[in-house]
Amino acid sequence: MASHNDTGKTGEELALAYFLQLGYTMLHRNWRHSHWEIDLVLSRNDILHFVEVKCLRSGRFGYPEEKVNKRKLQHIMNAAEVFLEKNPVWKKIQFDVLSVILEGNNGKPEYFLIEDVYL
Repeated sequence: MASHNDTGKTGEELALAYFLQLGYTMLHRNWRHSHWEIDLVLSRNDILHFVEVKCLRSGRFGYPEEKVNKRKLQHIMNAAEVFLEKNPVWKKIQFDVLSVILEGNNGKPEYFLIEDVYL
């Protein structure tokens, strides 16, 4: 497996642990429809969260959240629309981006959560 795939997988594992620690409930990981994918589908306080996780080994060449562009957000929203058609019980939804830097300033992972993202 390529190094960037390992980084992404590690980032998603850390992201899931981060959200579980904050009291979220995991519903799906890597939920797919057609060519669209949502990294994490979580719930907390009756809100459904669609989360895009971006991870880099370090912040040397920019921040992970800078890798989430308009096209990527549109894909997540398209996938979320299909998810909601299949699971119509949710009244409130939110799109979030979690940025993870594996080797932060203190050598530990650093997290930056951007909540309620829209185009």
